[in-house]
Amino acid sequence: MKVTGVLPLFLPICRRLWPGSLASLSVTLVKATALEAAILAGHLLLYPTGLTQERRPSARPDEEGTARLPVPPGPPVVLLHGFIDNRSVFVLLRRSLAQHGRDRVVSLNYSPLTCDIRTAAELLGRHVEEICARTGSDRVDIVGHSLGGLIARYYAQCLGGDLRVRTLVTLGTPHAGTRAVPLANAHPIVRQMRPGSPLLEELTRPAPGCRTRFVSFWSDLDSVMDPLEAACVDHPDLDARNVRVSGIGHLALPVHPAVAAGIREALDEPHPGERLAGGLTVA
Repeated sequence: MKVTGVLPLFLPICRRLWPGSLASLSVTLVKATALEAAILAGHLLLYPTGLTQERRPSARPDEEGTARLPVPPGPPVVLLHGFIDNRSVFVLLRRSLAQHGRDRVVSLNYSPLTCDIRTAAELLGRHVEEICARTGSDRVDIVGHSLGGLIARYYAQCLGGDLRVRTLVTLGTPHAGTRAVPLANAHPIVRQMRPGSPLLEELTRPAPGCRTRFVSFWSDLDSVMDPLEAACVDHPDLDARNVRVSGIGHLALPVHPAVAAGIREALDEPHPGERLAGGLTVA
């Protein structure tokens, strides 16, 4: 899938892709960079609304008056944000999922004081068990942005979470580690996201029989990924598909409507372990 639209906010990636003086950058690039800045500004305005965990709905949100498209029933969708962020980043994606029939969507917050991906993955597992118990579903789908995708992958691949996670969609997640922002190494989680870290070495180990399907969206203009292909899942034991998108910065991945359409397509795709009955997909 090719997506066009927003270019990154951060100029280092521009220098990498367009060598030479910044004065030579095209008007299109300048406009696109401004749009990425607008996304950042909008997210900063919404950020306070996502500081607390969302309240559990007492009823299905069918009465809101939003037009919804009929789709085959699927498992609950769990949204997991990135580093120094919160669930407010998924406002538009959540609306898109709801409009296309995904009314069981849960946005989780993990503590900004989290210093270990393994601990965050264990906490995610407890949340997933609670969601399954509350909804009566055996499995969930997860969409993780950046660090959120890495936490979810560790849960699915290393903590037995593949029993619960049907499909994991990651957006700009450093599966192979990133060298960007070297001054951030003081934070232990950033060190875990560096190439060759002990945690990332764990994820390269054999994972025979892992039941989770992985779909990774990576962008050719993601300034947080260094190298860019670090956002791809590359493991011989995993059922993984990497989707390249063009002209989209790191912040825009959970916001852009074309990426949202790709996410919906990935979630609606029948899992290899599912069977068809009466024209509907049954988990």
